[in-house]
Amino acid sequence: MSAQDTIKSTIEKNDVVLFMKGTKMMPQCGFSSRVAGVLNFMGVEFADVNVLADAEVRQGIKDFSDWPTIPQLYVKGEFVGGCDIVTEMTLSGELDQLFEAKGVSFDKAAADKIREANA
Repeated sequence: MSAQDTIKSTIEKNDVVLFMKGTKMMPQCGFSSRVAGVLNFMGVEFADVNVLADAEVRQGIKDFSDWPTIPQLYVKGEFVGGCDIVTEMTLSGELDQLFEAKGVSFDKAAADKIREANA
């Protein structure tokens, strides 16, 4: 199976996927850590794909999304964005709306706490 097939399969099989450097429990870059931290704090179940473990997947996800940076968040098969976009969406409430629209379970009170802490 090619890297593209692996990426596509992972995105199709999981409601929320974060392609990141490291893992959700051990991020290996600040941007990956920020996005994984937001998802973990909000109680979102997500699959993590450590792009550092496979150079083909690391390049493949950039080609797949036509997005040059990692991390990359996918929700129900839809590319959401990287760290800056996810941070912006979290603070504006757009991420909550996306999760609600897609039927993804999350802790609304935790999301509100993130916004309060960054107000």
